[in-house]
Amino acid sequence: MRRTTSALTLLLPLGMIVALCRPVTNRHRRPLTTYPVLAFIIRRIAQSFAVMLVVAFIAFGLFNFTGDPITFMVGQDATQEERARLRSDLGLDLPFYVQFGRFVGRAVHGEFGLSLRQGRPVATLLKERLPATIELAVAAALLALLVGIPAGVYTALRRHSWLSQAMLAASLVGVSLPTFLIGILLILIFAVILGWLPSFGRGETVAVGWWTTGLLTKSGLKALILPSITLSLFQMTLIMRLVRAEMLEVLRTDYIKFARARGLTDRTIHFGHALKNTLVPVMTITGLQVGSIIAFAIITETVFQWPGMGLLFIQAVSFADVPVMAAYLCFIALVFVVINLIVDLLYFAVDPRLRVERLAVAT
Repeated sequence: MRRTTSALTLLLPLGMIVALCRPVTNRHRRPLTTYPVLAFIIRRIAQSFAVMLVVAFIAFGLFNFTGDPITFMVGQDATQEERARLRSDLGLDLPFYVQFGRFVGRAVHGEFGLSLRQGRPVATLLKERLPATIELAVAAALLALLVGIPAGVYTALRRHSWLSQAMLAASLVGVSLPTFLIGILLILIFAVILGWLPSFGRGETVAVGWWTTGLLTKSGLKALILPSITLSLFQMTLIMRLVRAEMLEVLRTDYIKFARARGLTDRTIHFGHALKNTLVPVMTITGLQVGSIIAFAIITETVFQWPGMGLLFIQAVSFADVPVMAAYLCFIALVFVVINLIVDLLYFAVDPRLRVERLAVAT
């Protein structure tokens, strides 16, 4: 029963964050003032504050049903007086709305209280784990984009070649297999059987101010290979298949046929016209996937014992460490909100139709 509760506690808030932070399509937006882009940014920032407040409330509410942290801190042999004293010192005897109000007030100033498991400031714990998670997420995102987009374009333009068919068949493996199984298989092959790469940990790190990185050491780079491949494989295959489907749809449009009739070269048609319009819908999915890489790096970090925020969150769930769990989910919500805002702004740079439409309405 406890494992089921922990699993639901882990998955429900992350799913809610993805649903709440999903971007709205541009065709339903209307400019509020004569400065449509500025009004759009202000409106999105206001929506972001509302989303993060809702996420914080839901996370804080759900995590109060994960168990009693006092039991984990003092054990079964503690007296009722000791339990009551510790509960009062931590403020856990206060009403729910008072605890939540204190949490939001501290969060505005970048403070999330003390960890119930380690007794240290939550902001310090997240700061220590942030470099490892960002390093893994950036490596996985770059790998997924640098491989997924070119592979999707190739399979669309050369869809009858044997290599294209092989890539599509291989992509089914990345979409079908769960992340933890992919990680275990990679560990078995490259760490246990071949002995080429480490199976766990981050390797040696170098401190650059408060930031720590393993990219400057050989062991750090070797330790990053297997987790980044594991984390990026699903995103890579998803982006490849999405780019392929969008590219095939664009190539069947009338303006592509007109471009061929004008005598334009295939290179100009494919990369000067078709690819640009293909990237417009792909950007939304890619932005959400980049956020998902950070949010759902929990499984990869657990399999490879990567010392990031995901592993910290798993440990907090097992200990009912409410401040750490709520702070982590608020951070994930912030990541999704920022990424979606960037994606919406990039629409104006990629699709000129949006700029013309907003300018025409504003004038």
